[in-house]
Amino acid sequence: MDSGHAMVQGGPNTRSAGPRGQPGEQKDTATQPLDKDRIFSLVQDLVNPNEREQALLILSKNRDSIPDLAPILWYSFGTMTALLQEIISIYPVLSPPKLTVMESNRACNSLALLQSVASHPTTRALFMHGHMPLFLYPFLNTTSKEKTFEYLRVTSLGVIGALVKTDETEAISFLLQTEIIPLCLRIMETGNELSKTVATFIVQKILLDDMGLQYICQTYERFSHVALILGKMVHGLAKQQSSRLLKHVVRCYLRLSDNSRAREALRQCLPEPLKHVTFVNGLKDDQTTKRWLAQLLHNLSELPPPGMAQGGSSGANGPSQPGGQAGPMLHGPGMNQSLGSTGNGGPQ
Repeated sequence: MDSGHAMVQGGPNTRSAGPRGQPGEQKDTATQPLDKDRIFSLVQDLVNPNEREQALLILSKNRDSIPDLAPILWYSFGTMTALLQEIISIYPVLSPPKLTVMESNRACNSLALLQSVASHPTTRALFMHGHMPLFLYPFLNTTSKEKTFEYLRVTSLGVIGALVKTDETEAISFLLQTEIIPLCLRIMETGNELSKTVATFIVQKILLDDMGLQYICQTYERFSHVALILGKMVHGLAKQQSSRLLKHVVRCYLRLSDNSRAREALRQCLPEPLKHVTFVNGLKDDQTTKRWLAQLLHNLSELPPPGMAQGGSSGANGPSQPGGQAGPMLHGPGMNQSLGSTGNGGPQ
C-alpha cells in the first residue's frame, strides 16, 4: 500500500504502509491521475479475479483524489462482495500464521478501499448496517509480530478509526455491541507503537461519547480492564517515551475522570509516572497534553473546583500498583455495585 495516505484522517498522525516487496507494482501507472472513465473501468475490474490485484493497487493509491469513490464502490454490482472475498480469502493463513507479503498487500489495499466506504457520509451508515467491520475482527485478533500481520492490524484499525473519527453516536453504539474494546485493549498492550496509537485513539473516541463512557464505567470488570492496560502503557512509556501515544493515553484518563465512580477509583490506581516529572521533557512542546494532564491531576485532587460535585467520598491517593492495577479500594465491598450504578451505560 501507499505509505503516503493518512490512516485515520483527523485522528492520530499515522501512515498506512503495507509490506514492501510486491512485484509488478507499476508505480507510474498506479499514481497517474484518473479520469471518470478510468475510475469506472477499474471498479469493474474489481469483480474480475484476473484484473483485481492491479485495480486494487491503483484505486487504493488514488482513493484520496476520488471524492465519490465510496458510493461508486458501494453501489457498483458485485464490488463489495469482491472486496469481502479478498478479506475472507486470507482467513486460512492467519492461524497458523503463514501470511505472505503479496497476500498482506492485497488485503491491505482492499482494507484501504473499505476505509473510504467507512469514511464517506453517504456510505458510513450502510457500512455499519451491513456489519461489514466484523469481517475485520479476525485480523485484529491475530498476535503474530511479523510485519505482514502488523500492517494488516494497523490498516484494519484504520477502518474502525474512520467510523469513530466523526464522533457520531450511531458508530459508537454499533461498536459497543461488538468486541472492539477488548480487541483494541490487547493491541494497546502488545502491539507496536503505530498499532498501539491507533487502537488507543479508537478507545479514546469511544470514551469521549457519553454512551461509551457509561458503558466502560458500568461494571468493575470493564473499568478495571481499561485501567490496567492504560497503567501498563504508562509504565512502558516511562521507559520508552512516545509523545503521540502518551497524548491519547492521557486523554483517556482525563475522560475517565469525568465519571464520579471512576474518578474515585483512579485516585487509587493512577500510575506514579503521571503524578511526577517523568514526562516533563517529553511534553515540553505539547501544550495540549500538558493541559490535559494538569486537568486530570486536578480532577483527582482532594479539593474540586468551586461548584463541581465531588461525586463520591474523598480519599487519599493510595500507592500505584505495578502495571497500573487497582489499589485495595477497587476491590473493597460495594465497588462492583458502585461502578454499576452510573446509569444505563449502553448495551451489556
